[in-house]
Amino acid sequence: MNTNQLKQEIIEYSKEIGIDKIGFTTADIFSELKERLIRQQELNYQSGFEKGSNEERTEPRRLLPEAQSIISIAVAYPSRMRKDAPKSTKEERRGFFCRASWGMDYHEALRERLRKLEVFIHEKVEGAVTKIMVDTGELSDKAVAERAGVGFVGKNTILITEEYGSFVYLGELITNIPFVPDTRVEDGCGDCRKCIDACPTDAIVQGGQLNAQRCIGFLTQTKDFLADEFRVKLGNRVYGCDTCQLVCPYNLKKDFHLHPELEPEDDVAKPKLKPMLTMSNREFRETFGHVAGAWRGKKPLQRNAIIGLGHYKDKTAVDELINIMNSDPRPVIRGTAAWSLGKIGTEEAFSAIQEAMLKEKDTDVLFEMDKGLAFQEVQLIKE
Repeated sequence: MNTNQLKQEIIEYSKEIGIDKIGFTTADIFSELKERLIRQQELNYQSGFEKGSNEERTEPRRLLPEAQSIISIAVAYPSRMRKDAPKSTKEERRGFFCRASWGMDYHEALRERLRKLEVFIHEKVEGAVTKIMVDTGELSDKAVAERAGVGFVGKNTILITEEYGSFVYLGELITNIPFVPDTRVEDGCGDCRKCIDACPTDAIVQGGQLNAQRCIGFLTQTKDFLADEFRVKLGNRVYGCDTCQLVCPYNLKKDFHLHPELEPEDDVAKPKLKPMLTMSNREFRETFGHVAGAWRGKKPLQRNAIIGLGHYKDKTAVDELINIMNSDPRPVIRGTAAWSLGKIGTEEAFSAIQEAMLKEKDTDVLFEMDKGLAFQEVQLIKE
């Protein structure tokens, strides 16, 4: 078997199936990554969504004993919606999904491409062994892509490619075929610290180190009450955060619309906030079930939508918020609605909170109601 020829054939085939960039690396241990993971755990900087042990995340042969190489792929996605995309109005405020959750769920989009690549390899090589991973696998997609020469990991901890900036989805295929590895891309951030300075919650502790517990992208996916310091930073984000990518010089004028299935849908990428409050599970699945941001279910996104309405001080949402404060069975939703009503700050809102407190039994919700009423005192002081 001529692995160099096979490598070139794989590269050519990858272009035919919608892979925008591809790289090859060894299945050796990711020693530097293991050290970073240990340090992240010591500092409690991990999100908790990580899969596998440090050994499984850094030693490919634990996942595929025959592993000799890893093929890394990147697929570019858009960074801008069309110019006539809908905008928020005073009557219909909208939220925002991060760009990585526009269009078809990227896990499926990449798996589809990797499966085709896998079939291609098995047709070419008898006895080929392969294993596909996209994001939810044990390996770090970024670490693999960096070592495979696809790009470099920036100070914002996101992989940056020369051609597409950081607006790329990543996946990999582990195989027993011993390909010649590509050259690793050197760091290109230099003295730039725009992402560090722009992070709304100071989650980028230093270049290349992220405290996931403070990252808005992570926080929008949590299911509990959101800490007050993060609510004021959330704005109208329903899922994810793009700030550290938008300020990156490597993303300047980067906007690629290469794959129709990854194009944003107006009312999904920028959903109206009020309708989200009362969505049934079925309506949620029908509206958002095909995008990556739906993976945690509707509760976190509804909580974020409630915070967004408070951010806008949307008086047209007061009736809906009062209703869910009084009747929603979930304490996090009731309590967040009370907080948002206080943030909006109408007399009707404050009266509704006071009335709801008389029958509320949950101590966490009562605490949020107190916080909602505290906005009234702030108003009086300002007046």
